[in-house]
Amino acid sequence: QVQLVESGGGLVQAGGSLRLSCAASGRTFSRATMAWFRQAPGKEREFVARIGWLGSTLHADSVKGRFTISRDNAKNTVYLQMNSLKHEDTAVYYCTSYVSGNVYNERSYDYWGQGTQVTVSS
Repeated sequence: QVQLVESGGGLVQAGGSLRLSCAASGRTFSRATMAWFRQAPGKEREFVARIGWLGSTLHADSVKGRFTISRDNAKNTVYLQMNSLKHEDTAVYYCTSYVSGNVYNERSYDYWGQGTQVTVSS
């Protein structure tokens, strides 16, 4: 059993910054590929970023240069640093662990957190 808990969401103004955290339970975290997805009202769940167990990263074009995914295996935690936030970034952000297949497809992942709300005003 693996559990993921997201935190760090909130209300910020456009141009502001926010850092999300995902705390994971289980002893397999250190070798797991982790990712962030987001879902806005009325839209499909969207890939945001992925990080491999050795630290390789991949970011969606919509957030490249603004968001940065990172991890601290000693703390079983994945982070998403979000800078230069836009109104379009408003969504519920989810942390998840990769199983196999297309990394952009949510069906390639197994465990999911409950999500944390990010709202960007103005």
